[in-house]
Amino acid sequence: MKIYSLDDRCLPAIEKVRNYYLSQPEWQKDIAEGKMFGVLIYKDKDVAEDISYLAAFSGTLGGKTCQPGFVPPIFDIQEGDGRYFLKEEAEISAINKHLDSGKASAREICELRFERKNRSRALQRWLFSRYTISNACGEQTNLLDMFAPSVPPGGAGDCCAPKLLQEAYRKGIKPLAIAEWNSADNKFYPPCISRCRPILAHMLKGLNAEEDPRLMYYNSLMERLKIIFEDEFLMVIEKPSGLLSVPGKNNLPSVESITKCLSVHRLDQDTSGLMVLAKTLDIQRELRSQFEQRITKKQYDAVLEREMTCGEEGEITLPLCPDISNRPKQVIDFKNGKDAKTHYRVEKNINGHAYIKLWPLTGRTHQLRVHMAKGLGNPILGDRLYGANSNGASSLSSEEVLKALNSSERLMLNASQLIFLHPVSKKQMCFTCTPEWLVVPD
Repeated sequence: MKIYSLDDRCLPAIEKVRNYYLSQPEWQKDIAEGKMFGVLIYKDKDVAEDISYLAAFSGTLGGKTCQPGFVPPIFDIQEGDGRYFLKEEAEISAINKHLDSGKASAREICELRFERKNRSRALQRWLFSRYTISNACGEQTNLLDMFAPSVPPGGAGDCCAPKLLQEAYRKGIKPLAIAEWNSADNKFYPPCISRCRPILAHMLKGLNAEEDPRLMYYNSLMERLKIIFEDEFLMVIEKPSGLLSVPGKNNLPSVESITKCLSVHRLDQDTSGLMVLAKTLDIQRELRSQFEQRITKKQYDAVLEREMTCGEEGEITLPLCPDISNRPKQVIDFKNGKDAKTHYRVEKNINGHAYIKLWPLTGRTHQLRVHMAKGLGNPILGDRLYGANSNGASSLSSEEVLKALNSSERLMLNASQLIFLHPVSKKQMCFTCTPEWLVVPD
């Protein structure tokens, strides 16, 4: 059963659903802004046609959770018990309105904020406990248990794939394939990771479904993480490009979750190289203090898009701050940005690219990437955010994942040297690493 790649047998059903929603004037605002739709195809022995289908939309369409021609939500907040959610939501909105009015006293503001927080948490737990999710084995569980100990993200259970599978199980239908697409660009997308991964891990049990290539990619990254040094206090590892340093919004594997240690500093997801992690809070505080006081020394190796003069050396001083409208990108901002300094030296040119060493004197997000792209006007090779061929993507698309599995295309930036004082012995610790993709000939 295909769910992460397009099964051509879904195409006739997709065309019928597209023609249907394009014929409904009251839905066109949602359609233009981009609404996820999906179909689940199956063989219906009671229908003359070989293949029948179910259709779904994510969230609401035309302001409603239910529309003719589409499967119902797993739990409907607009009907029956779900109306309690709308009532409580209205009460919380009233609190927000009063807080925004400027009429509340300081004491009242404190009390209302506390009430709002508790009511929101309670309402969220109430809602997710009502989503009873089935699978092909006949097992059932709710979203709270499914995501435990984490809290399910907003919108969990309301995407197309879970709605389609839930309806198929209710009707005793055996799915052949699922396909989802966005009405704004008509591109096909696999189920999202942040909301759907834990849900589908349960719902696909008992079905012969294809594996998620994105998880295959991340599993391969986990296998490539290397432990360079370890004692009872800390661990030094070599992180592969593509692996998160700390858990993110998609709950994907990270250096922290794999090692079960505490992060002291971070590397960008696309950057490879050395990281030190602590095994206790006291060790974490001590090591972080070294980073803050700039006792720690770091050196990076990079390959840039174009050649430079061999031996060129200098310091880049450009303040950085987040690009609010285009996260996670950073921008140079002399008024609001934080101080950022990088020392660099061009070692040689290799096949039309400069091989360069970098010493960050501060540790701002994306500092080296922005300083190369904007300070030198020569981006790091393979930089999807700041490079000449960047498209602003902050993570691998579904199309890029399989390509990345069998290619060497990645950000050519590596944390190659890390020097710090052992927090207990006070001895200087020095570690170096050079990944295969950054080895350059003499």
